[in-house]
Amino acid sequence: MNTIEKFKTWGDKHHPKWLDIIRIVLGIFLCYKGIDFLRNTSNIISMMQNTSFFSEFMIILIGHYVAFAHILGGFFLTLGLFTRAACIIQLPILLGAIVFININATHDAFSPYSELFLSILIFLLLFIF
Repeated sequence: MNTIEKFKTWGDKHHPKWLDIIRIVLGIFLCYKGIDFLRNTSNIISMMQNTSFFSEFMIILIGHYVAFAHILGGFFLTLGLFTRAACIIQLPILLGAIVFININATHDAFSPYSELFLSILIFLLLFIF
C-alpha cells in the first residue's frame, strides 16, 4: 500500500459527517438562489446596470452565467460530485456579489437580515470546501 492510498484510507475513516450536512445544505441553498435569480432576472440585471461598468450584453451574459453556475454548482455540491470544481466556479460570483452589489448597499449592511453577511458566510464556506 503506497502513501497516497494510506492517506486516502485515513481520510475516509476520519471524515466528519457534520461537514457533509453543511455541504448538502450549502448546495441546496445555492440551487435555490440560482432558481431565484432565474425568476427575477430583470431585477438582477437592473441592479447590475446600476453598479457595474460593463456593456448591456455583458451584464445579461453575467446574469445568466450566475444563475446557471448556482444551479449546476449547487446540484454538484448537494450530491458531492466535483465539489472542488463547483466551489471554484462559485467563488468569483460570491466575491463579485460582496464587492459590487452588497458593499454599495451600506445603509442595509448592518441590518439583521443583510445580504452582505450571508454572501460573506457563503463565500467562506465555499472557500473551506
